[in-house]
Amino acid sequence: MADQYDLLVLGSGPGGYVAAIRGAQLGLKVGIVERELLGGICLNWGCIPTKALLRSAEVFNQMKHAASYGLAADNIRADIDAVVKRSRGVAKQLNQGVTHLMRKNKITVHMGTGVIKGAGQVEVTGEKGTEVLSAKHVIVATGARARDLPFAKADGDRIWTYRHAMVPPAMPTKLLVIGSGAIGIEFASFYNDMGADVTVVEMMDRIVPVEDADVSAFLEKSLTKQGITILTGAGVESIATSAAGVKAKIKGKDGNSAEHDFSHVIVAVGIVPNTENIGLEALGVAAERGIIAIDGYGRTNVPGVWAIGDVTPGPWLAHKASHEGVIAAEAIAQALGNTEVHPHPMDRLNIPGCTYCHPQVASVGLTEAKAKEAGHEVKVGTFPFIGNGKAIALGEAEGFIKTVFDAQTGELLGAHMIGAEVTELIQGYVVGKTLETTEAELMHTVFAHPTLSEMMHESVLAAYGRALHI
Repeated sequence: MADQYDLLVLGSGPGGYVAAIRGAQLGLKVGIVERELLGGICLNWGCIPTKALLRSAEVFNQMKHAASYGLAADNIRADIDAVVKRSRGVAKQLNQGVTHLMRKNKITVHMGTGVIKGAGQVEVTGEKGTEVLSAKHVIVATGARARDLPFAKADGDRIWTYRHAMVPPAMPTKLLVIGSGAIGIEFASFYNDMGADVTVVEMMDRIVPVEDADVSAFLEKSLTKQGITILTGAGVESIATSAAGVKAKIKGKDGNSAEHDFSHVIVAVGIVPNTENIGLEALGVAAERGIIAIDGYGRTNVPGVWAIGDVTPGPWLAHKASHEGVIAAEAIAQALGNTEVHPHPMDRLNIPGCTYCHPQVASVGLTEAKAKEAGHEVKVGTFPFIGNGKAIALGEAEGFIKTVFDAQTGELLGAHMIGAEVTELIQGYVVGKTLETTEAELMHTVFAHPTLSEMMHESVLAAYGRALHI
């Protein structure tokens, strides 16, 4: 007799395991299928271990500037093997934490590869051989993998994806990063801080192109000052590897091509959803280029089949996947008769984005340009870190905070930050947007002194010509 569940989740990343936990909290019998490691890519090979790497680079960078704080740190050096070992230890600890959460919530884990064979039937091939599981509802949370370039297939030796870059076989001496999204810029920042000569190639006319144009310009200037070579409006035409390194032919924005030598290459040009060979085509689940179409609750066009995370439309972020997991689990519980839950549809404009380079970048909502394109008359305020006492005391006076409001209603349309700890600060604006806060409530809010968060207040004031400290 097949195991029978109310909810079966394919994939245990930050979307899948959170959906499973929420379903269990709501009294559902829940199972989860995972082919590799509990916690998925984010916890084991993405968000968490990369932040551990970046923290090591941040501390190393601060040590190099110890004299500016009145301190002495002589003969400092980076041990890449020890840095990687620490990062893997962090990932292992959190993987064990997810294992504990599965036990605590009485969620049955099936290790293996799952394929949906029909309505409510999932075949799992793994450590127990082949077993068939039955579920009233199935959530597809199988995540995504790095996209390859056709002429630059990752080999783990000279050409890396993010996964290889987290456990490098050797420290790069001269590194080419293709793509300037969050992953590309984070690794460029990490390896630059660790001592590599780094070049970033971006085909768009600016780096971190999803961010506000002012943030992109500031970040490019900062990274260039740190020694990173930035090539925008450029493309890599070919890559040839050898025992000696990599030869890359790069076409610049002037239309001219030139060959450059590197020791290693990181390809960071997006992701491919893991939606092949799991039974979706046979079921008739609607998808475009592997991205599954869903409504605001995670429902696909096939009853009983749901999807969340990187297999659905972006932004492709761990916290978006987790929130979708909660929404879908609650909607499933409601469909199974629970009248106590009231799920809400996902609002993608309230999802923050964070890039953990140095300086950090964070944002939520519309950029100034997108707000204008949407027809808003806007009021925009900007406040620099150099005007904030806490930032100066920290020795982190580089950056700014920018807010975008609708001039007619005072609605907060977007917030954009670059500088120290902005990945923590952004949540204040996310809460404000979720509560549909206007400029009036933000102006009336008391911000503690001395804190970096005071700049959030000043940026709002600046949008209305009332900034106090500049």
